[in-house]
Amino acid sequence: MRGNQHDGVRTERHNVRKALVGLLVCLMLLALVPVAMLAYLEHHLSSNVTRIPGVFEGLADRPSRPAGPAGDAVNILVVGTDRRSDVPTTGSGARAPSWVLGAQRSDALMILHISADRRSAAVVSIPRDTWVNVPGYGMAKINAAFSFAGPSLAIATVELLTNVRIDHLAVVDWSGFEALVDSVGGITVTVPDTVTDPVHDVTWTAGEHHLDGAQALDYVAQRHGLPLGDLSRIERQQVVLRTLMQDALHQEMRKDPRMLYRFLDTVSQHLSVDSDWSTQDMVALVISMRSFTTADLTYLTMPVAGFGTEGGQSVVYAARRPARALWGALIGDEVPAWAAAHQGRLTPATVS
Repeated sequence: MRGNQHDGVRTERHNVRKALVGLLVCLMLLALVPVAMLAYLEHHLSSNVTRIPGVFEGLADRPSRPAGPAGDAVNILVVGTDRRSDVPTTGSGARAPSWVLGAQRSDALMILHISADRRSAAVVSIPRDTWVNVPGYGMAKINAAFSFAGPSLAIATVELLTNVRIDHLAVVDWSGFEALVDSVGGITVTVPDTVTDPVHDVTWTAGEHHLDGAQALDYVAQRHGLPLGDLSRIERQQVVLRTLMQDALHQEMRKDPRMLYRFLDTVSQHLSVDSDWSTQDMVALVISMRSFTTADLTYLTMPVAGFGTEGGQSVVYAARRPARALWGALIGDEVPAWAAAHQGRLTPATVS
């Protein structure tokens, strides 16, 4: 299955992509924590999670919170940066700033939408090369917003693109994903056709592959050699997330709460969130999600019209009308109905 072994140290860019998967699993699996143990969890998260101050201060012309029950839904913007650093820049172990002017762009953007009734959720990925209007800077790739002015501008840009009000921010740049996959005995993915990643010198032969942590990192890092480049990479990330949720972690966590705590410890140490998101609010969200099941989690990517070039840069163009319909479903808290009517836009169980 694999070509040459890893050469040298993995770049921070690759770690970011995997950390996003770990974070999203973390947020969903919080619902498995026994209520009686939530006090311990609250203390544990308080000591591990790092908070970013002032990310929502000074944001103008923000989307309004929807009226009625839809206003109780929660939208979390998950940002991974492509800054290369020899030391952690997020989480409790951070030894360098999480944002330095011009030093990094957002390498991945995902909106995690949790429904008002807490019975369904959706992970919506926004391609990093999407050509958008960045407030105060004009047209640029969406990943440039974080580089220009940090987390606040990233939020403002996503809100301008989607008209979805973002409630919380999570930033990751350090991955415990490899250890996580190894701790559950690995995961199994299906590769439909043999493909080669020329950058990492890895060949994935058609068929099932049981991956350890290092192999899983290679799988979700690949962009070159895939039919749709970054869009295919996004699908791989979501397939791994679904696999962890449904096939490995979901069942094992119910059997062994200690495994859940070890998982939360690993992820939370490498996680930074907005300072407005208190640990008490996190725990309240956990309690409200007691009826959530992994079958109620939808995975999809912003509808794309095509690819192009702007100022010598390769860019992605949003499909305006379909994308507007998707954002409307998030705003109105109607994702299950939207998904039922747009099955072809959901991430399939098997991807390239």
